[in-house]
Amino acid sequence: MDKIFSKEIINSGRQPELDLAKAVLIFCLALIHCTIECTPEEQLAHGIPFLFDSVIGGPLSAPMFMFAMGIGMVYTKRHAPGDYVRRGIRIGITGYVLNICRFLFPFLAGYLLTGDIEKYIKPLPYRVLGNDMLQFAALAMIMIALFVRFHLSNGAMLLVCLVMSVLGTFLNGVDAGSPAGNIILGYLIGTEDPAGAVISDFPLLNWLIVPVSGYIFGGLLRHVKNKNLFYGILSTAGVLVCMAYFPPAILGGFGMFGEGQNCYYHIVTTDVLVSIAAAFGILGIYHVIVPHLSKKVTGCIEEISRNINTVYCIHWVFVIWITNVFLYILRGTQELPTPLTLLLGTGISIVSIAAAHFWSEAKRNKLQQAANILRKAIEQEAKDEAS
Repeated sequence: MDKIFSKEIINSGRQPELDLAKAVLIFCLALIHCTIECTPEEQLAHGIPFLFDSVIGGPLSAPMFMFAMGIGMVYTKRHAPGDYVRRGIRIGITGYVLNICRFLFPFLAGYLLTGDIEKYIKPLPYRVLGNDMLQFAALAMIMIALFVRFHLSNGAMLLVCLVMSVLGTFLNGVDAGSPAGNIILGYLIGTEDPAGAVISDFPLLNWLIVPVSGYIFGGLLRHVKNKNLFYGILSTAGVLVCMAYFPPAILGGFGMFGEGQNCYYHIVTTDVLVSIAAAFGILGIYHVIVPHLSKKVTGCIEEISRNINTVYCIHWVFVIWITNVFLYILRGTQELPTPLTLLLGTGISIVSIAAAHFWSEAKRNKLQQAANILRKAIEQEAKDEAS
């Protein structure tokens, strides 16, 4: 332990392996979501669609996003419980604004153009009000704020989350008896209607252990003085766990690789622990890769990482409008061959990253202009007082 950790904080700045993980993740999201939207359900169980839907889009995607979020909470300059709560509320509001932009507006437009109630109107309540990644992130931040406020140790936090995960596993598939009840209860546990439709994408009880693990990992990472040894041990263990679990689970179709969305979104304790191990493995692999990248590339990666929430929101709006409105109305179907689906996803990723860049630049320029105006006003006031 003395060879790995220091009592003092060693790693206080940006962590390049984490930036790379977030950049790769955000680039893959459009590929994942286009695959889901443009591929018939029966084809998602095989080949490249299965890879993007259930593997890259499964344990290698959302858990990494949550784990990175937990690490980021440690590395942010504002890390008091109140700061976490305020940030969680902002992210929650962003999630509902995103649901309006990616579901309410395009689905109402689609209905007005086609009159298709089944496709555009019936799913709207769940689509707009149901919990997704940003809603989960908001609740997770508030929960971590409570843990910090009551001074829970790392072990106590993990124990609470493990109990919640086991409880969430046993409560999966609950039907509250009404769409509204399923939506509200679905923020906490995995609810579904009699038809087996997913009502809760990322229930808090099932998934909270992932960002909390990232939070604990981030606290340890700040004191790591030998990253090679640290990742060499932890990431090797993570990779070995995945190598032992993924092949039989994929071939046997059990756990999070089973049939239906609920197997993943309503993740069980075993699968969520394997997903955390996958996050360990990914960060270790990226730690090895980062030193071989040029400064220009690492600069681009860092910017994409900083803009992850913006890219996330932009790409979702493009994906839904293009697949569920334009393609569906123009062609009578939103299904595409796999090569065209991947091409579409790649294009959306590039455009979303570019749009986020210009958006952040515009915000930065406005802030700079405001700062200049304030500075000039202060200087002028000082001159007036001097005269």
